[in-house]
Amino acid sequence: MLTLTQLPKLLRHSLWLIACASATAQAGLSAVVAVEPTAKKASYNIYFSALDSALSRAAAQPVAASASEDLADVMRATRSSGFDIFIGPAQVAASALHRGYELVGASQASEPYLLVVRKDFADIPALKTRRIYLPQQDSIYTYMARGLLNQGGLSMQDMKVQHERFPQAGLTALLLGAADATVVTAGDWAEWSALNPTVGRVLAKTDPVPAGLSVVIKKDLPADVRARLSAWFAAPPAGVGLPPTKFKPEAGEYKRVSELGLFTPTALPGVTRVSARDAQKLQAQGALLIDTRTEKEFATRHIPGAVWAPYVEKSLKDIAFNAAQDDFSALGKIDKLDTNRAVIFACNGAECWKSYKAARVAQQKGFKKVHWLRGGLPEWEAEGLPVQNAAP
Repeated sequence: MLTLTQLPKLLRHSLWLIACASATAQAGLSAVVAVEPTAKKASYNIYFSALDSALSRAAAQPVAASASEDLADVMRATRSSGFDIFIGPAQVAASALHRGYELVGASQASEPYLLVVRKDFADIPALKTRRIYLPQQDSIYTYMARGLLNQGGLSMQDMKVQHERFPQAGLTALLLGAADATVVTAGDWAEWSALNPTVGRVLAKTDPVPAGLSVVIKKDLPADVRARLSAWFAAPPAGVGLPPTKFKPEAGEYKRVSELGLFTPTALPGVTRVSARDAQKLQAQGALLIDTRTEKEFATRHIPGAVWAPYVEKSLKDIAFNAAQDDFSALGKIDKLDTNRAVIFACNGAECWKSYKAARVAQQKGFKKVHWLRGGLPEWEAEGLPVQNAAP
C-alpha cells in the first residue's frame, strides 16, 4: 500500500483536488492531512484507506480523508471551512480555530522557534538585503520568520528569501555561507550549535508554539461525534500511521502563531496603539474614530460615532507594503478633518491590515495625533462596549 511520501507530487495534488470535490458532493465527513515539507513530518507513513475506515468507524458515518503538502491550498480551505477535520501544523489549526473549529490536541510538545544568523550579524536591521533560508511560504517556519522580522522592524521584502524544502538544512546553509539567516526550532538549534559552536547566533525567538501535527474539528458537529473522534485521535491504531494527540496546547499558543504569522505587528512606530476602552475615552475627548472596513461591514455593525472611510487594499499584508497600490482617498473626503485633530483607526481586529496601513498613511500625510485600535471592532465587542447595528 502506498504511503504519502511514495506518491509523486502531481498524483498527490490530483488526489487532493478529487478529494476536495468528492468531500462536498457526498454525505459524511471530510478530513485533510496537511503535511509540512520537512523530512521529519513528511516521513509519517499515513495509510489513507486505513485512515478513512478507522475514522468512519469512530464517527459512525463515512469519513473521506485526503492529504496535501500545498499549505497555501490548505490555509484557503480553513478560511472557507472546506473540511470537517483539519490535521496539520500549528498555523493550519490556528487559522481554523478562528473560524468555528475546536482543538482536539497536538502530537508534539510546544517549543520556541529561533531566528538564527551567522555570527557577524549583530541585530535584525543588519539583515537588510541579506539571504534568509526558509521552506515554502505557508510553512510554520516562514510564519515565525515573518513575525520575528516584523517585530524587529524588518520586512521579508527587505531580504533575499530562499524558499527550499527542508528547514533543518537552513543551518547547513549558514555553515556553508549559502545563507545569512534561517529559522529553526529550539531543539534543532540546541543539537546543531553543540556541534558547530562558532558559526551562528540567535537574534530572536518566539514563545513556545505547538509542534508536530495539531487536530481541529468543526464545533457544529454533534457532541457525541466530536467526543468519539477526539478519543480516536488520542490513540489512533498503529496501522494508520498518525501520531497520537498527546498534548493539549493552550489557546494562547495558537493565537501566538496567528499574531506572528498572520496578524499585524503589535506596535507601529510613531503611532499610539490604544485599547478599545482607551479609544472610547479618546472619542469622548474629541478624537475621531475612523472605520476603514468595507461599506457593507460598516453598515452592518460599527462603533457608535465612527466615521466610515474605507481603505481599499491591494498591497501585501506586510510592514513594507506599497501604499501607492492602495486607495485611501476617503481620508481626504472626511468633512472638516485637519491634521491637528486626534484620529483613531480601526477595522476587523489584529488580523486586518487596513487600519494598520491607514494609520501609517495618515502619519505620512502629516497627522500629528494618530492612534491605532489594533483589536478593532472584535475587541470593542469583547469589552462589552456599545455597538451600532444596522436598522431592521
